[in-house]
Amino acid sequence: MTKTAIISGVTGQDGAYLAQLLINENYKVVGLTRSYNNFNSRSFKYLGIDDKIIIEECDLLDFSSIIKILIKYKPDEFYNLGAQSSVGASFEQPIGTINYNTQSVLNILESVRILTMDTKVYQASSSEMYGQVKSLPVSEKTPLHPLSPYAISKASGYWIGVNYRESYGVHCVNGVLFNHESYLRSPNFFVKKVIRTSLEIKNGIKSHLHVGHIDIKRDFGYAPDYVKAMWLSLQQNKADDYLICSGKSIYLRDIINYTFDYLGIKKDRLIEDPSLFRPTDIEDIYGDNTKAKSALKWEYDKSFFNVLDILIEEEKENL
Repeated sequence: MTKTAIISGVTGQDGAYLAQLLINENYKVVGLTRSYNNFNSRSFKYLGIDDKIIIEECDLLDFSSIIKILIKYKPDEFYNLGAQSSVGASFEQPIGTINYNTQSVLNILESVRILTMDTKVYQASSSEMYGQVKSLPVSEKTPLHPLSPYAISKASGYWIGVNYRESYGVHCVNGVLFNHESYLRSPNFFVKKVIRTSLEIKNGIKSHLHVGHIDIKRDFGYAPDYVKAMWLSLQQNKADDYLICSGKSIYLRDIINYTFDYLGIKKDRLIEDPSLFRPTDIEDIYGDNTKAKSALKWEYDKSFFNVLDILIEEEKENL
């Protein structure tokens, strides 16, 4: 019997790769967009799945809109990937970020509860929730100490999911993904910006790469592999929370140096701009993926330098 899955935030990197995975698993996939007028199918066309997804207009801040979608499709699974996802932008738009990223989660879970549906809900959480950690690696038991409006919103969404699971019996899984990259990543994200700008420098389009604070470390992985963990987390009989990460951190400076060396770019093309620094920043963070690997049978062993090779070559082919 064919399963039905709904994906909010379907046009983003994770949404597109998840849709591809679900289609390959013979799901009926329904993608949600806030407006048909602003809908962009570029990622679907790139993956060759643009004619295999049903697109529905749905505002996650409109409770009745979600109710209608749930009644219409009676989904087996609902992946909530829709969010204002930029940490930097959240400092400029704290109210909008927190409002949208919390109210949308609440509306989805409350809709499932009211309709007494068996829909399994996946809530996209973030490693940014942990912020100021006292010991590494981060695990599912690490206390949350968010350092940005975005992190606060994701921490709130996380606890809303836990509460609906424990208080109302809604099957809600929190997937805490650390940084994960791909060719489909939005241009405003660090790794994408570094690779694309480096190629533009190589081709004489730009002269320099401008960055903020790069002497910090992050846990990076490969997005197509991470969405597999999302899917696996909803195939379990019991809802739980999982850290999806590589288990290692890398300096942002090392990512730039590797990319410059790979493309033969001199280091003097790098400009560190204090105006791009964030008000607060995490110095180092990486996670423990033991639970995801053991409970979900998720496999991941890529070095991020291997991932950079993939990303640089794919960006070159599509520049």
